[in-house]
Amino acid sequence: MKTSIWSKQFWKAGIERAVKTFAQACVAFLAAGATGLIEVDWVQLASVSGLAALVSVLTSIGSGAVTDGSPSLSVEKID
Repeated sequence: MKTSIWSKQFWKAGIERAVKTFAQACVAFLAAGATGLIEVDWVQLASVSGLAALVSVLTSIGSGAVTDGSPSLSVEKID
């Protein structure tokens, strides 16, 4: 059965990927700056991480269009 990109399963998996990407971008931002938590520009951190999460969602949509409705290119379908 083909899953649509408009299904709840697709968006649940896509949002999970975006949250993971957001967290990874936060860690990368903190590590790249090598600053303490007090000196962090939190607005810039949120901006960079938010953009990474948005790109993740857009990538999931693109992947869903070429797979069997999965937000990942490595999975044929969502179970």
